[in-house]
Amino acid sequence: MIRGAVRHGAARPGYRRAASAAAPIRPVGDTLITQPDPVSGIRLTIVALGVAAIAVVGVAFVIADYRIAVAVCLVLLGACALLALRFAESWRETCRRSAGDVADLLDIVDEIGAVVCVRDAGGRYLLVNRQFEQLNGVRREDVLGHRHQDLFPAADTVGVNDRKALFHGAPVQTQDTVDQIDGPHTYYTVRHPVTDTDGRVYAVCGISTDITDVMRAEEEVRRLVTDLEQRVRDRTADLEASIRDIDAFTYSASHDLRAPLRVIAGFSEILLEDHAGQLDQTGRDYLDRVHAATGRMTRTIDALLDLCHAGRGELRRSRFDLGDLARDIVADLRAAEPDRRVETVIGPMPVAGDPVLLSLVMQNLLSNAWKFTSERGEAHIGVGTREYDGVPAFYVEDDGAGFDMQHADQLFAPFQRLHSTARFPGTGIGLAVVERVVGRHGGRVWAESTAGGGATFYFTVGDDVE
Repeated sequence: MIRGAVRHGAARPGYRRAASAAAPIRPVGDTLITQPDPVSGIRLTIVALGVAAIAVVGVAFVIADYRIAVAVCLVLLGACALLALRFAESWRETCRRSAGDVADLLDIVDEIGAVVCVRDAGGRYLLVNRQFEQLNGVRREDVLGHRHQDLFPAADTVGVNDRKALFHGAPVQTQDTVDQIDGPHTYYTVRHPVTDTDGRVYAVCGISTDITDVMRAEEEVRRLVTDLEQRVRDRTADLEASIRDIDAFTYSASHDLRAPLRVIAGFSEILLEDHAGQLDQTGRDYLDRVHAATGRMTRTIDALLDLCHAGRGELRRSRFDLGDLARDIVADLRAAEPDRRVETVIGPMPVAGDPVLLSLVMQNLLSNAWKFTSERGEAHIGVGTREYDGVPAFYVEDDGAGFDMQHADQLFAPFQRLHSTARFPGTGIGLAVVERVVGRHGGRVWAESTAGGGATFYFTVGDDVE
């Protein structure tokens, strides 16, 4: 509670001293010099009584013709007069300083950005600041000493909230809306009980802060959130439609495309094996091309299915060693081309990730390294973990054909190739699968190379589960 917040007025026009609810209402503003100071008043009263007593005794001595006694009384009267002047000057100086202090305080109240006002238990205004005048379009001298109900009869909630603060003797917080020229404004108000020197609550001090900008900002945030939620719903619907299209494509690729390809491949093999004697060399070449084309188409379908699988499904993380997986893949590559001379160095690669998806990463990276070193008589492939820019990263490096770093941005796009299919056959989807899987694991993939100087592919795996 505010104790005696307006018990002393200031030497300013329009203010008089605020008193308790039981005393006559005196708005802040009367000159403090006219107000009795309790301590100085008692002292001056004692001096005055002493002067009066000495004067009476002196008159008696004059009548009795006691000249010496009269002289003593005159000396005492002079001393009392000097003492009285000293007390009076000290009292006036104290009052002037108090008036200046309170005037400065009220200047500060006027400069506060909030609306400040004090009302007594009967709703009469004891103090208002400049912001109150500006908000209500009134002058303080027309408000002080008047009841709120008489000045603003429509604002019934003010009296109700004041009575709550008076009754409970504790601050009351409210939020009110006021119509202004630029539209409604919202004010956050705290009403503090004001007590006198005896601790009795006799008034309420209200401090109202304009929170319109905050409310408007919150409303804008709510609008943006609502708009964002709608966009998310729209995007989710689009994503669900895309997923349905992918499901349809996957089904078509798995059944509608594979089945006729198997038929074409099967009959072309039968023709080559059983009826090759009935065909000339040109006919056999045509059948070879048909058979090779069906093989490429089958591999492309498998790669596309891998790409779809890499971007969907739930991640099932577990801890394992990518190095063991790399050794199995290299063993399969050696079995397919036992005449190749390729030195492989595979280090430990502990990782926490989805084994099925990360196997696609290692399969594609190692297959590329194996393929692009095919022109070397003796090739080298290294697999392991090393620190890159202060971050641990997995790598697959080779000393094969490499590529020009100016075209590195094309590496991970589907069907983008930096070498001709005649020189290095492939679908152009493998690295897109790698990027998709690594991204789902919260990591990133990049490459370093020079044309003819081999290539090194790096990738990281984040710790967060999708």
